[in-house]
Amino acid sequence: MMWGWYDGMGWWMLFGGILFVVFWGAIIALIIWGVSRVTRSSSGSVQGRKDALEIARERYARGEITREQFEQIKKDLMS
Repeated sequence: MMWGWYDGMGWWMLFGGILFVVFWGAIIALIIWGVSRVTRSSSGSVQGRKDALEIARERYARGEITREQFEQIKKDLMS
């Protein structure tokens, strides 16, 4: 009877070992994801950055700047 109980514990210990590896793998992956997220947002990734002229166009379209201001910005950016 004692041997049968011990064999069952061996499987539980194997399962516990797998859970241990999965748990710490998830923790490490979460830390890596968080660090990459913070460094990407603070450095201003190239993909999300808008062109200065595009920003001026959007501001002009929203009515934040006048046509003269938009033309001046465009002239300044082109030279």
